[in-house]
Amino acid sequence: MASAADGPGNLGAEQNPLSVPVADHGAWATAMNNLGIMPVGISGQQLVSESLCIPRFDPGLSLIGPINPMMGGIGLVPPPPIPPDVPVIKEIIHCKSCTLFPQNPNLPPPSTRERPPGCKTVFVGGLPENATEDIIREVFDQCGEIIAIRKSKKNFCHIRFSEEFMIDKAIYLSGYRMRIGSSTDKKDSGRIHVDFAQARDDLYEWECKQRLLAREERHRRKIHEDCLRPPSPPPIVHYSEHEAALLAEKLKDDNKFSEATAVLFTWIDRGEVNRRTANHFYSMVQSANSHVRRLMSEKALHEEEMERAKEIFKNALVAILTQFEQITAIFTAATRQKAWDHFSKAQRKNIDIWRKQCEELRNAHSEEIMGIRREEEMEMSDDDLDDIPNKRMRMEENGVCDQTQASLKEENDSLRWQLDVYRNEVELLKKEQGRVGRPDDDHAHTQPHTHAHPAEAQIQLLQQSMHNMQQELLSLQEKLSSKETELEQAREEHHYLEMEVLSLREKLLSGKGESVDGTNGELHEKSVNGCVPSLYLSRDRRSEFMRGGVASEKEALLLGIISTFLHVHPFGANLEYLWSYIQRLDSKVSAGELERLMVRLPSMFRQELSGVGATLEKRWKFCGFDSLGSA
Repeated sequence: MASAADGPGNLGAEQNPLSVPVADHGAWATAMNNLGIMPVGISGQQLVSESLCIPRFDPGLSLIGPINPMMGGIGLVPPPPIPPDVPVIKEIIHCKSCTLFPQNPNLPPPSTRERPPGCKTVFVGGLPENATEDIIREVFDQCGEIIAIRKSKKNFCHIRFSEEFMIDKAIYLSGYRMRIGSSTDKKDSGRIHVDFAQARDDLYEWECKQRLLAREERHRRKIHEDCLRPPSPPPIVHYSEHEAALLAEKLKDDNKFSEATAVLFTWIDRGEVNRRTANHFYSMVQSANSHVRRLMSEKALHEEEMERAKEIFKNALVAILTQFEQITAIFTAATRQKAWDHFSKAQRKNIDIWRKQCEELRNAHSEEIMGIRREEEMEMSDDDLDDIPNKRMRMEENGVCDQTQASLKEENDSLRWQLDVYRNEVELLKKEQGRVGRPDDDHAHTQPHTHAHPAEAQIQLLQQSMHNMQQELLSLQEKLSSKETELEQAREEHHYLEMEVLSLREKLLSGKGESVDGTNGELHEKSVNGCVPSLYLSRDRRSEFMRGGVASEKEALLLGIISTFLHVHPFGANLEYLWSYIQRLDSKVSAGELERLMVRLPSMFRQELSGVGATLEKRWKFCGFDSLGSA
């Protein structure tokens, strides 16, 4: 028997022991595959791949499951998925009126357009001229239930199916050649092309289905949101004396305080406060105010806990950084010559990588600790770091002034409130007098006016008290203004003392002579004992001292350099930047000397704060031309 080189398998020169004559091995393999049986050769070699054969054959039950999607037994079940890398073996399909022949497997598969959404209609072109609607229905009825066939006179038609997956079965027939009967006439044959078609009915049904799904999703989401929504708060009860008594008890309880404050706020907002219920509401407001001290104590406790947590965190970071330093020291010792030469090349590489990683982590931790320390330093003012005694004096003065201002403001507010109360009472008395006086008009005409109404006397007394209260209020305002002027004078004197102390320190540091030292000592003792007569100098002489002058040629040179530098920096410059610039010219000049020189000349240099938050800094600006223009 000759070998079949064109079949899917090669039987070789061996004879078939079953004595079954096989003329075409490819056709035999296709037929066995359609029956669901795995075809094998004589030597047991598989002729087609297992991916094309569904393992549905059970020799014990003698059942063969269909694999061809065009067979009648498959019904509406979609075909099993076929791997894309395996070629599909198409076979001849026999119908009653026609026969379908597959195309050459070496040719590329027929192309199709993009599938429209919800597509149930296919376009069938290349039909034979003698093809009728019955023949077309007979061929495509195997794909599924056909709803309508619209045939054209130009050898094409549109077929609409009942389900979307039936379209895939119809696309399977694309490329087949249809021949009606056994005729060889050109009008009885044609290569059919099946493709997706875009129909309005399919699009409308798909949109309706999408809207239905969207409605269901919205309903499902709404039900889910309703389940997750918290319950509505209970309604606020209406005001009554009984409810007010219960609310007063709740206000005293720390656990029910939030609920009680909501009810109290609602009652006040509704306008339940009147002359009859004012006392009840005043007591409830007083109860609410009593919780302020408790809340402040709780806040203080939380702040203490936060500070402790910060301290613990900072100590832990310091401990971690210490251990990082120890590990870095180990790596440094390992990289020395006497130990480094004994390691291999791979070991040296690993040690070098570990050392770099450790240094990066150590630098990150050190930056974090420095950031924490920088935040702590930012909380302290610059004056606190410069001079602690001056800070104490300033704090005491500010504390006394703040206390006096707070007490005066409290007295002023209390007097204003009492005035408002008296005015309201006067208006109420006037209204009552008008109501009482209307029915007694006739009786008043008949009787002589022997004595005044008692309400009028009460009004006069209230007016007199209001007048007295206004007088007291004016006197308190005068006291407040006088206190403010005294405070301003005290601040000016304090500033003047600071300037004098700075000048004395500068003279002491310069060390010009014993006479100067003795004079400075006497002045320092007088300033400490509070007996400096310059405190009582006039404001004009004080301003002349603060304007100051140039004491030496060095100060004149510094003044010119500082003025030029700040003039070319219109937005100002901080002290460190200015000092770094002057250090290049004279390394003996200190930052404190520059600051004292600029402070002595306020008409030429002005210090301002710029920036926001963490970028806040003090900058010096040159203002000599401004003072010259004003003069």
